[in-house]
Amino acid sequence: MSIEIKHPIPPFTLETAVQKVQMAEDLWNTKDPEQVSKAYTLDTEWRNRTSFINGRAEVKAFLHLKWEKELNYRLKKELWGFRENRMAVRFEYEYHSIEGQWFRAYGIETWEFDENGLMRKRYASINDLAIEEKDRKFKSS
Repeated sequence: MSIEIKHPIPPFTLETAVQKVQMAEDLWNTKDPEQVSKAYTLDTEWRNRTSFINGRAEVKAFLHLKWEKELNYRLKKELWGFRENRMAVRFEYEYHSIEGQWFRAYGIETWEFDENGLMRKRYASINDLAIEEKDRKFKSS
């Protein structure tokens, strides 16, 4: 079995931390659970709102369900801070429900990476706000 490496790897500099955040934003905006899950360790540990998710297989299943319900999803991430192999990231994203109601979600994530640059831990606190379509900030590309 080959060793999985996701550059950049820790310890992070300002430049590599910003790069890692942008790569995560770009990856999540693909809305491809298979590809997104590969950025995480096989035994990754998540808290996403009130869900506790363990392992890459559970991540993939979680993301599949997420993007079935959160349509026209568009995400923006911003580095909040970093140290060695950890980061804090501010984010917001927009989506609409199957019924057509638009939402903007705001939150903070804390990330911890292994020595190969795969995310080992992700803890996200997220709040949703119902919005009108005319109030959207992020238009789908």
